[in-house]
Amino acid sequence: QIMNFYMGLLVERSKKEGYPAVYAFNTFFYSKLSSTSHNGVKQWTKGVDIFEHDVILVPIHLRIHWTLLVVDLREKTIKYFDSLGQKGDHICKTVLKYLEEESRQKRKIELTASEWTLHSMGTEEIPQQNNGSDCGVFVCKFADFISRDKPIIFSPEHMPYFRRKMVWEIIHQQLL
Repeated sequence: QIMNFYMGLLVERSKKEGYPAVYAFNTFFYSKLSSTSHNGVKQWTKGVDIFEHDVILVPIHLRIHWTLLVVDLREKTIKYFDSLGQKGDHICKTVLKYLEEESRQKRKIELTASEWTLHSMGTEEIPQQNNGSDCGVFVCKFADFISRDKPIIFSPEHMPYFRRKMVWEIIHQQLL
């Protein structure tokens, strides 16, 4: 619930001038998609054209670990962010297949898969957690920086501060 709420705050902020238009899927989206394909989730975007956004955030819960998948529709990229350094190439492919089907069914437009770049971010490209409890904060901060088009320049040392800041933001229902 905290993850979904925080993603909602990022989406609300994106409606302000100067921010990319952000759409965030619910934390249950990917597990449902991976177990049922597009048919199982096609109603999740009823009345919404996700292709009108710049960035799509997909928080992913892998049993005991949080990761983030980011679709940048402007650049035709799908990037997977894991603060423990695991690769998510299969997750990227699953979401690209979803986007192809979503575009075909809802917009009657064929996406050309070969135009898309899929990439699991490496341990040298993004900060990595140094404990077993910060993955959720990492996902929220990855999403925060990406939803502002900012480079990801934090480190594990920032986590205690980010936790306190996020508590304030959630209590006050606004981002600082």
